[in-house]
Order: sequence, then structure tokens, then C-alpha cells
Amino acid sequence: MKMSQRNPAFVGDDGQSTTSTLAMSSLPAETQTEAEQEAGKSVGRPGERDTWGKGVEFLMSCIAMSVGLGNVWRFPFTALDNGGGAFLIPYLIVLFLIGKPIYYLEMVIGQFSSRGSVKVFDLCPAMKGVGVGQAFQVFMLSTYYASLVAIFCRYFVDSFHSPLPWATCRVEWGAKCIDSAPNNWMGGQNSVENKSDRIISSSELYYVKEVLREKDQIADGIGLPNWELVVGLLISWLCVFLIIRRGVKSSGKASYFLALFPYVVMGVLLVRAVTLPGSVDGIWYFIKPNWSKILDPKVWYAAVTQCFYSLSVCFGNIIMYSSFNKFGHNVHRDATIVTALDTATSLLAGFTIFGILGHLAHEIGTDDIGQVVKGGAGLAFISYPDAIAKFKQLPQIFSVLFFLMLFVLGIGSNIAMTSCTVTAIRDRFPNFKQWQCSLLIAVVSFVIGLMYITPGGQYMLTLVDFFGASMIALVLGIAELYTIGWIYGTDRLCKDIEFMLGRKVGLYWRLCWGIFTPLIMTVILIYFYATYEPLTYNKQPYPAWAYGIGWTITAFGVMQLPFWMLVAIIREPGNTWREKIRGAFKPKKNWGPSDPLLREQYNKKIEHELTPKRGQGFWASIKQNLLG
Repeated sequence: MKMSQRNPAFVGDDGQSTTSTLAMSSLPAETQTEAEQEAGKSVGRPGERDTWGKGVEFLMSCIAMSVGLGNVWRFPFTALDNGGGAFLIPYLIVLFLIGKPIYYLEMVIGQFSSRGSVKVFDLCPAMKGVGVGQAFQVFMLSTYYASLVAIFCRYFVDSFHSPLPWATCRVEWGAKCIDSAPNNWMGGQNSVENKSDRIISSSELYYVKEVLREKDQIADGIGLPNWELVVGLLISWLCVFLIIRRGVKSSGKASYFLALFPYVVMGVLLVRAVTLPGSVDGIWYFIKPNWSKILDPKVWYAAVTQCFYSLSVCFGNIIMYSSFNKFGHNVHRDATIVTALDTATSLLAGFTIFGILGHLAHEIGTDDIGQVVKGGAGLAFISYPDAIAKFKQLPQIFSVLFFLMLFVLGIGSNIAMTSCTVTAIRDRFPNFKQWQCSLLIAVVSFVIGLMYITPGGQYMLTLVDFFGASMIALVLGIAELYTIGWIYGTDRLCKDIEFMLGRKVGLYWRLCWGIFTPLIMTVILIYFYATYEPLTYNKQPYPAWAYGIGWTITAFGVMQLPFWMLVAIIREPGNTWREKIRGAFKPKKNWGPSDPLLREQYNKKIEHELTPKRGQGFWASIKQNLLG
């Protein structure tokens, strides 16, 4: 049997050549020699990129990344604060116009080019700053994300105690404390005589005084790390390192557990929650629509930010994961599955949490479920432990399961963020071994993360989250969308998809990538800055030096755009500045599939198909970009 030239790294998940690989054989994978199969693993072969062992590993890794703390922790209370069931309407619209299009777009360009989140901007070298800024941003995120996982680890260990250590007050916490456990909820030995004083639950005081050992204000300094949280932080980074030390070969295997285990726990908690007295009232409180809020711009802003951060779009993680796919992998299917599952998980978490809170309201004898809800940054460490402490039968079981679930969710998301940083470095320095780079990032991140587990750590975490994530993410995300949609071109992107997957791209995708998604994101950015208020923590303003640090972090991330644009223009060959600028905004000569045979076919095809576009008028070019 005759065999034509073939790169085993670019076969579909069914073991056959992709539909676009015209010059390649469609020989089944079963007939490959052992040497060829070993070559397909791309291990130890210089210049060739690793690929996922199975296509399902990519899907599981995306689920572990995107379905995380934002779904379980943030979504239920974001929905509650923004109209309850009515919030689902703007959220689903935003998911349809922003979340799903960006998710699919990032999957496509990562898989098509087999490049990480920085190197992928070979499609427009002048905009390389988008990738560099996102790599910086995701590194900042991973350092403080691990500190949250460290706190989950602390609570997980504490959950084995009987009674739960946050269930009752301690003498040193003062007279304003009231037990979270049900026996003293409505009064008793620690009731407060002065009704004007704020009553503080033992779960809140345990979090603030025992876990964080938080200072009254940031002006007092951040202090020294809590050794118990240091151990948790070490465990967190050790887990991340062990899972990513061999790249996708090791993280792909771990993805099955990281993606599926939280659903097992959530299922157990949901079944238990809906069987508790009062749970139906809590679930109805969660989904009951408040139609008066649906036209409030704040609700739509909340929907965009929830969708943006829940799916992890415009952070570089999706591009990085998809860059390890085989060339013909069906990312359209995977993008649809992950975005739908993300929303379903958010609703599932909402039903679970508010079922428990409904039971809690029933136990304390109130119809106002809002009375038992505490939002904000301490949500997972105050409201949830407080609710768990009120279970009369074996609260330890619920606590162990809940915090183990949060720990696994946190590790799954942090693996993606750390892998994104490692891939960006190794794309630039390919001789840097995977385990060495992973270890370096883990050690540096651990040292930086010590700042977040000090008594002033939550002040710094809130500061870095706002200035290092929220402020940078929108700007770089919008730059990414305009770069791919209009500089590289929506029409060319669609032709790339057709070449890679052998399927036409519908009008919905074209209009979203070209118009709706970047336009809505731009409006959201304008709204964000128009309604900007100085950051506070526990209603306390930060000192001037803290705001200075915050704006410096934001400026460093955003200024990557003009810096790398200038670098690209200077490096671009050309006799005039006009030639240099035009060249810097065009794809590099080696842009395209990483396989040489595929790239040769692609270059011939794309040159032929883009020729009619040249020389047309302005409006004709816009029409072709959007409609083909």
C-alpha cells in the first residue's frame, strides 16, 4: 500500500487525515507502524508540538478551566442582586453574542496555528502586545487564585472537626458574636443587649480573626503570612506543578477527575438540598424574576462580566489549550458543549446554594431569605460555612464535600492559567524544558502568593484583582477582537475555518465577530470607565500609594500594546515607514498551519481567495469582510 507524506500530529480524532489535508493519505491509524505512532506523540522530537492524547482530554480540560469558582461562588449571588430569574435573559443574550463567539474564535485560531497566546499574534505582529499583556494578566491572576485555594485547603481540613470550629463563638471575639450553629441563633447566652450593635456570626469572625487574622486597615501594613495558609499555598502549587510538569500529556489525564468530580459533589449536595424543608422557597427566591431591573444598565454590565470571567475568554487560556489539538479536531462541537455546560452549571449551583439557604431560613423562622445571605468577597468563607454549620445532622460531611469541590475547581482553573504562562515562555524559548519552566513559575508564584495570605492579604488581593484583571482584561479583549475581526479579517478567519474543518461559517458567527461582539464590549468598556469609582475594601478607601501601585499594574499591562507595536514596526523590513507599518499589520510569512505541507496548500488557497478583495472600494471591502 502506497503511503504519501503525512504528519501524524495533524490527523483527526478518528485517526484519519483531516478533510483539508489534500495531499495526505487517509490511511487509518491502525495500520501505522509503531515508530509512526510514537512520532505522533511528538515527544522528544525537536520543533514539533505536543498534542492531547485524546480529543476528549481537550474538552475535559476546557470544562475544568471554564467551569470553576465563578459558577459556584459568584453566579448565584450575581443573579440574585440583578433581578433573580430576570437576570437570565440578559445573561443568555450576552452568552449568545459574546461568550460563545469569543470561545469559538479563540479555539479556532489556537488550533489553526498551533501557537500559544502570545505567538498566535504572528497573524498581526503589530498587535503582539495583546498576547503579552494577557500573559502578564493571567500570571497575576494565577498568583492570587492559588491563595484562595490555600484557604479552601484550610477549611477542608477544619471540616473534619466536631463541632465545626466556626460553629460557635469564642470568648476573645467579644459580646457581639453570635453562634452560627442553630442552638443559639435566636438568642441565648451570647445574645446582644444593645440592638443597635451589629451582630456578627461566628463564621464571619472565624474567617476574619482565625483564618485571615485580618488587620483593621491596610495602613497598618500587611504583616507576616499565616503558616497554616502557607502550607495550603504550598499544597496548591505542588498539585499544579505535578499535573503540568509533562505538559498536556499529564494535565490531559488529570482533566477527567478535575472536570467530572465537582459534578459528583454538586449532584450529591443538590439531591440533599432539595429534600430539606424550606428548600423550594429558597430556589423560588433565586429564580423569581424582578422585571423592573431588566432595563438597568448595571444588570447588563453584570451579565457581561459574569460571562466574560466565567468562561475565561480573552485571557489566552483557550488559545493555549486548543494549540495542542490535532489540526482537524471539531472545536465547533467543543465550544458549543462548554458554553452550554457553563450556563447549566451556574444554574445547578444556584439551585443547590439557594436550596440550602431556603432550608436555613426555615430553620431560623424567617420568610426573608435575603436575611440569611451575605455577598461580597467573603461569600465562600462566610455565607456557605454559616449555612453548613446550621445543619443539625453531620454538617461535617457537607463541609468536607463542599470545600473539596471548591479546591478541585480552583486547581482546575489554575492549571489552565499556569499552563498559559508556561506555554508563552516555551514558545519563545523552546529549549526550556517543560518541567523546568513549570517549576520556575510555581516557585515564583508561590513566593508572590505569600503576600495574599498575610493579615493584609485580602486588601492586596482585591487591589490586584481590580487593577490587574478587570481593568486590563476589557481593554486587551477588545483589542484582540478588533485585531482578528478587522485587521486579520473576519472573512479570512472564516476561510481558515473552512480549510481546517471543511465546514462553511454561518452568518451568525460572521456578524458576531465583525460587529456585535466587539461593539458590545466597547460599550461595556465605556460604561465601566464612566461609572468608575475609587476602589474600596470593606467600605474603606485605599491609601494613595496603593492606588499608585494599582494604576502602575494596569498601565504595565495596557502599555504592552503600543510598546510591541513600535517594536514590530521597527523590526519590519521596508524602505519607508509606510511600508514598515503596512507590513507590521500583515501576517508573518510562516503564519498558518505548522505542518509544512498543509501550510503550502493553505498559502496557495488563501492567496487565490483573497485576490478579489484587493483593489475594491471601502464599502465593498467591508461587505466582503462581513459576508464573504
